[in-house]
Amino acid sequence: MLDQSYYQKADEIIAFYGKKPSSLIPVMQDIQGVYRYLPGELLTYIAKEIGVKEAKAYSVATFYENFSFEQKGKYVIKVCDGTACHVRKSAAILDAFMKELGLSDKKHTTDDMLFTVETVSCLGACGLAPTCT
Repeated sequence: MLDQSYYQKADEIIAFYGKKPSSLIPVMQDIQGVYRYLPGELLTYIAKEIGVKEAKAYSVATFYENFSFEQKGKYVIKVCDGTACHVRKSAAILDAFMKELGLSDKKHTTDDMLFTVETVSCLGACGLAPTCT
């Protein structure tokens, strides 16, 4: 169960954009900007408040890669694992980040919430492979 302050912040953000279905994405973006993730319980609340079905809110949140239901660190390290990067050993870079930060396949964020390491399909710099941001 979320602290009441989450709902108060959501109410502030909703008030800024208005209680209308077209506010869904901007409200979700601002919520994620504050907490670095979208708490599922809060997404349900937002949907109800702006008048969209819960399923619609979740379909939007899962469609766009920018939204996350898992809390992320302040800095997100993205290691490309697209074809060009994979062939040029991006897995070794990923392993090095994971080892240095004490992370694993099941734990992607450091305990101090400073770093999150994740893989992405492409960073658009195939000629520089392997790449990360």
